[in-house]
Amino acid sequence: MYTTRIGTSTSDSINIYGYDLCSEVIGHANLADLVFLGAQGRLPGENESKMLNALMIGIAEHGFTPSSLAARLTWLGAPEATQAAVAAGLLGAGSVYLGAMELTTRFLQEALAAGPRGQEPEKTAAAVVDSFAASGQKLPGFGHPIHRPVDPRTTRFFELADRWGFLGPHSMLLQAVHAELERRRGKQITLNGAGTFGAVLADLGFTWQQVRTVVTAARAVGLVGHIAEEASRGTAASTAQQVFLHVQNTTDYAPER
Repeated sequence: MYTTRIGTSTSDSINIYGYDLCSEVIGHANLADLVFLGAQGRLPGENESKMLNALMIGIAEHGFTPSSLAARLTWLGAPEATQAAVAAGLLGAGSVYLGAMELTTRFLQEALAAGPRGQEPEKTAAAVVDSFAASGQKLPGFGHPIHRPVDPRTTRFFELADRWGFLGPHSMLLQAVHAELERRRGKQITLNGAGTFGAVLADLGFTWQQVRTVVTAARAVGLVGHIAEEASRGTAASTAQQVFLHVQNTTDYAPER
């Protein structure tokens, strides 16, 4: 017997997660609310909705990135299948691009679960930094090639989290880890928007396993603009065509024998 909590329908009604789609959701909820509903099984409160929307808007668009270029190049090859272009753009969501959010949420949640309840964030932060140093792994959520020493998204995310009541234990721990890293290295280090996103999302009640799904949902929205821009210019003037021609015209054929 198959069961699902997600949705069902009759001849004159549709229900999702226990809500009537037409009378309780459409016209009352926004798209990010549905992300919250799918992850947590209930519609968000007003501030939860505003916070999740702010987070998703903050990561939806980054200009030319591997994911947006993949989407544009796929559209160039198959303009009749725009869904394939969106899918191509999402397939690159990994540890280097978009994955730092998941990795940050994971280390924060695991550190809080492993430490004594009520322990000061500074002590937990020191243990986190020690653990990553011993393993030789890089702490996710820190550093940025452009935004130095401050990532403007970090400032805005924390400002809104404080205003709406979501500057919780994960955000506090991430700030403590940031302070500990700067103390040990004796210099300013960027706490990036990706890491801050992961911390605030955790304080909204999302698990680290859910983070990348939220990230890809937001990025899918951003890819709409890239594909629309390509289509508006036509193939000959599209960015993807220029990238293709640049690679074709500047690549040397140098086989190894």
